Amino acid sequence: MDTQTIWFIVAGALIVIGLLGTILPVLPGLPVMFAGMWLAAWADGYQRIGAGVLVVLGILVALSIVTDLLASLLGARRAGASNKGLWGAGIGGFLGIFFGLPGLLAGPLLGATAGEMAHGRAWRDASRIGVGTWIGLLVGAILKVVLALAMLVLFAGALLVG
Repeated sequence: MDTQTIWFIVAGALIVIGLLGTILPVLPGLPVMFAGMWLAAWADGYQRIGAGVLVVLGILVALSIVTDLLASLLGARRAGASNKGLWGAGIGGFLGIFFGLPGLLAGPLLGATAGEMAHGRAWRDASRIGVGTWIGLLVGAILKVVLALAMLVLFAGALLVG
């Protein structure tokens, strides 16, 4: 197996891991996808994937990071979350990782609710804010998946046309 083939295999693995990272918060999804796409472009000597495509892919990654942060913050703020609620959502999301998909879904909701209750809110108000935070996180995740698919389409199109 030649060196170029090995680089392409590593690039493909990074792209797949990055795609999984759009769903699993443990992995920095789109930055890892971008690294794989850049590695593939480099391994090919930038013959099919040039600077223009890489710049657009980089912009999509930056947009995904901003979108991810803003979606969860806007969801929480729109629901009236305090800083304790935001911290609770973050801690709950992190702890949820260790409990699989149910934990990933319930962690931010329960964490934001607990944070709001620690802030002195009643159960009903705290749970409403928890749901708002969770909806923001869900919207952010959906937007990340859309951006990941846009990156894949752009990358594949450049490979096929280039």
